[in-house]
Amino acid sequence: MEEGAGLSVTIAQVVQRLRGTHLHSQLERQAKECLHQPDIRLESLKEDVRSFLKTSGWERKLQNAVYRELHVQLPPSHPAAPPEHLKEPLAYMRKAQASWEKRVLKSLNSMSTELGVPLARMRPATEQRELTNKWNEMGTDEPDLSRFRPVYAPKDFLEVLVSLRNPNHDSSEDVGARSHWGLIQVPLNVRDIPQLRQAYSELNLTTGQLGIDDHAHIHPDLFENEYVQTGKKVVVEQDSAAAQQYSRQGCPTGLRADLWSLILNSTNQPQDVMHYEQLKAGVIKHDLLVDNLIYKDVKLTASNDDYYFVFEDFLYQVLLCFSRDTAVLEHFKYNSATPPKSYIQGKVGDDERAVVYPPNGVIPFHGFSMYVAPLCFLYNEPSKLYSVFREMYIRYFFRLHSISSASSGIVSLCLQFERLLQTHLPQLFYHLRQIEAQPLRIAFKWMVRAFSGYLSTDQLLLLWDRILGYDSLEVVAVLAAAVFAFRAENLMEVTSLASAEAVLADLSTLKVMPLIQIFLFATAV
Repeated sequence: MEEGAGLSVTIAQVVQRLRGTHLHSQLERQAKECLHQPDIRLESLKEDVRSFLKTSGWERKLQNAVYRELHVQLPPSHPAAPPEHLKEPLAYMRKAQASWEKRVLKSLNSMSTELGVPLARMRPATEQRELTNKWNEMGTDEPDLSRFRPVYAPKDFLEVLVSLRNPNHDSSEDVGARSHWGLIQVPLNVRDIPQLRQAYSELNLTTGQLGIDDHAHIHPDLFENEYVQTGKKVVVEQDSAAAQQYSRQGCPTGLRADLWSLILNSTNQPQDVMHYEQLKAGVIKHDLLVDNLIYKDVKLTASNDDYYFVFEDFLYQVLLCFSRDTAVLEHFKYNSATPPKSYIQGKVGDDERAVVYPPNGVIPFHGFSMYVAPLCFLYNEPSKLYSVFREMYIRYFFRLHSISSASSGIVSLCLQFERLLQTHLPQLFYHLRQIEAQPLRIAFKWMVRAFSGYLSTDQLLLLWDRILGYDSLEVVAVLAAAVFAFRAENLMEVTSLASAEAVLADLSTLKVMPLIQIFLFATAV
């Protein structure tokens, strides 16, 4: 009975969210128009209209929209649960997230005060014209950014995660000394290899994988050609659920862009293009302090990257528009974070004068632009690139920089990484701990960026195929542990954190899928 009640609540929420959307009005219009058709009869009106919507492809569009809503839906909870429990059920996690947000906002406000740069200002008409003219070549601009510094870097965030403690948990009750080896000291349920094998069964050694079988010395007819044909059918069918299932074995290069936008239901309709143009107009009209942080971040990261420097202009366009997009605020319903607020016209403390800042509620940190950079290989139309990135962010990337107990959240990923290493490579873990080279201190920067900027692009896209296919970031923690396993022999020889970091400094030659497969399916359990 409870399950049925939960299902009816979910259905009601999905209907509520879809009502009033552009898709809803399109469906209504199509249903009205089809009434003029001769094969629609009054006595079987309902069935005929439904049949028309099915054959004309509208039913599939509705299915994809529902599928998308189910992925960003709040998890089912007790009807009496207060709203903050929906965002994050554990009080100590909520408290830690709130205090981290205060720190970040304070850092941003003090930067504004110290540098005498307002949080937002209207651009003069001449500046607006200049920006309009050079919109497609912002990378040629060399503003003086020396005074600006990133609000925080991943290592600052790691210190906060390391200090997390559950006040109700007595860690002395834990069995065995091994539970104290890692830096993350909170009790969360994370999956071990046997459970991961079950969950990621399509990655096993006997199933064909893109990222392995397309490079092996076997005839492409045996796997690749047939697999690509299946992929083409999935794209033609326009079915989000089928695309997601297909992506688990990897997406062929020529189909990846279509498959990803299908999984994310990112359709780039005329209204999406219009929304992007409105955001662009907002960038041209107003200058925000966070724009300087975005410029600085792109200059420090993507502009220095051999793969991504060519996309500098795209990155500015997408990230500047993203900072103005209030539609992003919707994801704070299921994000443990709360959008930061600042006071306009200096009215500090006057809640009526408090506004969300930046407008999308996301303060960029060092490395943020690397969430967008790999997508530039797939989409060369700014509005399409933008809508795919925004959907990737509100489904996955936000979890990598907010404190929560979610299974795909960064705290769980860190704990899972440490547990996998402790359980399956205890000697290596103990050795690195003894020389004060805690593995997480090295792997954290990979995980917080979902490996963007560390792997070669073709390998990174194969990894992100699986994130989308399994709708989970868990595979990021598995890969981080697999990298340590792969370099274990060299790591056993090192005597300091610096030399351990040197062994793991260059991941650009690694092949993602063989590492994950071997770690999950060829490790003795």
